[in-house]
Amino acid sequence: MTEIAHEDLLTGFTVSRPYTMDVVADAPRAAGVHVVVAGDTVIYVGQTGNLRDRLRQHLTGNRASSVLHDQVGQLLDRSGPVASASDIASWLGRCIVRWRESDNPQADKEALVLALTPRFNRQVPKPRF
Repeated sequence: MTEIAHEDLLTGFTVSRPYTMDVVADAPRAAGVHVVVAGDTVIYVGQTGNLRDRLRQHLTGNRASSVLHDQVGQLLDRSGPVASASDIASWLGRCIVRWRESDNPQADKEALVLALTPRFNRQVPKPRF
């Protein structure tokens, strides 16, 4: 699904910004949902009680602390030696990030994962009928 096709799903999200520590410093310390986009594809959807801390954790954490960090690391491991945290942060820095505060981030994440099927989300929730 292209950026244009999923733009309506991202109504209320921030504008696209590079996924860097400087950008993350501007994120609120509020509950919300976030997306990471590579090229024109949403590759990850996350939800959290504190956007700033969680976005920072994806960049600076370790593979045990962040599904995104782990998944990017596994991707990079395939093309060379085991990727370092710095390698992972550098790769993510070439992506963009967007977020939106939410009163129900888990439900928002589930809806976005079902609609977008991002590459780095491990589990896709079952649709609720």
